[in-house]
Amino acid sequence: MSAHWLALAVGAITFGAGMVGLYLQKRLPPEHMTGGSRDMILAVIGLVTLLLALVLGTLVGNTYAFYANQKSELETFASRALLFDQSLAEYGPEAKPIRDEFKTALTESYELFWKGASLDPSLLKVDVPIARYQPVFEQIKTLEAKTPQQIESVAGAKASLALMEQTRLLMSLQNASPIAWPLVVIVVAWAAFLFCGFGVLSGTNPTTIVALAAGAISVASAIYLILNLSQPYTGHFRLSPAALEQALEAIDK
Repeated sequence: MSAHWLALAVGAITFGAGMVGLYLQKRLPPEHMTGGSRDMILAVIGLVTLLLALVLGTLVGNTYAFYANQKSELETFASRALLFDQSLAEYGPEAKPIRDEFKTALTESYELFWKGASLDPSLLKVDVPIARYQPVFEQIKTLEAKTPQQIESVAGAKASLALMEQTRLLMSLQNASPIAWPLVVIVVAWAAFLFCGFGVLSGTNPTTIVALAAGAISVASAIYLILNLSQPYTGHFRLSPAALEQALEAIDK
């Protein structure tokens, strides 16, 4: 199910819980809505409100941190790609076929991140980068460095490619499970209980119904943010490809 439909479902659940509360408010005996009973309901609602605010805010913050971390790692990935190509350029014209192979692999990574992943999210799994950059590793081993400069260039290229592949693997591994789904379910349950409590303590009129709808939209939008920020390559708030595009333009010039 897409983030849009999940967010709509959360909004419907919370709004429906509020309507259930409005219904219960009419059905409960008067003594259950006055005195100590009302104070107890208010105390529990206050506790749940605090818990929901803390945990929902933490979830949004954590998913944004994940999103920002992926952006940082993508920029690191692009910078190491440039260092790798620079090392091979210093080696000499014998490394030109490897540079061409590397640029092809990097272009495939670019196409995957901003085109292929939307069609098939499984392409973001860790086995894809392993298979893509292994041929480049094998070709570097065939270089026969003769001068100190070439030896240094090969060592630098190997180090840059190893760090680059490590960053790419880390991006895939982190992208495998960015959301703690049980925690999201608990947050939605708290929101439903809270809205039900709001309905129990409120009178049934157009103003309260509009207020419940506005609150439900707010909770749904928070869930929508969490879901989309956890999908930096396929969600609505997709990462900018500028860093990788600049690396591709600079390579082999």
